[in-house]
Amino acid sequence: MHLFAHNGMLPAIESDARFPTRRFRRVGDTDSEHAFCALLERMAPLWEEGIPTLEARLARVTTFAAELRTLGPANFLYSDGDALFAHGHRRRDDTGEIRPPGLHVLCRRCTARADGVEVPGVRLEHERDQEVALVASVPLTKEPWVALGEGEIAVLREGRLERRLLAS
Repeated sequence: MHLFAHNGMLPAIESDARFPTRRFRRVGDTDSEHAFCALLERMAPLWEEGIPTLEARLARVTTFAAELRTLGPANFLYSDGDALFAHGHRRRDDTGEIRPPGLHVLCRRCTARADGVEVPGVRLEHERDQEVALVASVPLTKEPWVALGEGEIAVLREGRLERRLLAS
């Protein structure tokens, strides 16, 4: 299962030859859907022989992110069912200016308790201790969220930050 979420503006992605969508078709007309289909197009060959290495997937996502940033603000989350790739770029802030950081990450251990864990906009209920990773445009709590640098990719697995890489 592959999932994608994009927060940004990618004008002209449809006409850019770097982002073809031959075997994948969007169902709507958003730039986010086109970006997802273009990313799937790049990832598909890696999956033809089974589960590719994390390094191979990260290399493709990194190249994709670097090219996507040339079109405009390009914060995105991409999950391939094994890892979550969070790419931070820029976002429109409260003053209306577009600047980094585009995404923030928080990894924490949640302990089992009857009432669950609540933060604004998120409610986690669980019966056992677990590691969780939250990614948001702005910090949702007073906890120590980590701002992703402009063009930085965080790789998250099983609620843990596994790797951070600047997508050049």
